[in-house]
Amino acid sequence: MSTSASSAKTNYANLSVTDLVVLSQRKDELALTELLKRHSVYIKNRLFKIAPDWSDHSDLIQEIHIRIWRFIGQLRNPASFRTWLSQLITNVFYGELRKRPRDFHVVSLDEPYSNESSEDNSTRDIEDHAQKPEDVLLAKELTGILHQAMAEVPLQFKTAQLLRDVEGLSYQEIAVITHSELGTVKSRIARARLRIQDRVSSYLAAA
Repeated sequence: MSTSASSAKTNYANLSVTDLVVLSQRKDELALTELLKRHSVYIKNRLFKIAPDWSDHSDLIQEIHIRIWRFIGQLRNPASFRTWLSQLITNVFYGELRKRPRDFHVVSLDEPYSNESSEDNSTRDIEDHAQKPEDVLLAKELTGILHQAMAEVPLQFKTAQLLRDVEGLSYQEIAVITHSELGTVKSRIARARLRIQDRVSSYLAAA
């Protein structure tokens, strides 16, 4: 493209996503920058959907950008960039989830603690808020159990399940994205849901 830097920048802004993908596959950094800019909100929204309780998504976003640059050349159909990106975000999320600790430190509200201003042991007194402390703890534990359950599901199962339950894609669309038969997709989603349900049900029964 024999144009000046300013006109090239304007041209990138006017290009379609498909054209930007093709140029990015040729290691065109300006095209990739424009591609990431256009999808920055989408990436943030997707991460918020699958990890709403995570306070900071910056590391995930950085890893997603790196993988887009490294693997965009493997995308066979540039027109399907959005669905490819969705799967990539899912893979990055579950990769990070597997690395995060899942230990929960539970403190009994009746457990005594030393009070420097008194010789006897006092118990923890908590103000009565709209949401009880035990409810907050249960919600946090349940979130952790859910994440752990999802992390234990084989990647191909949870990818299909997430595309269906979070993205709302049809079974046929998921079959195309994952290069799988329609029956295989339905089976994977059903098995993923069942594993997660069993894990959460076991926790609730023991609670």
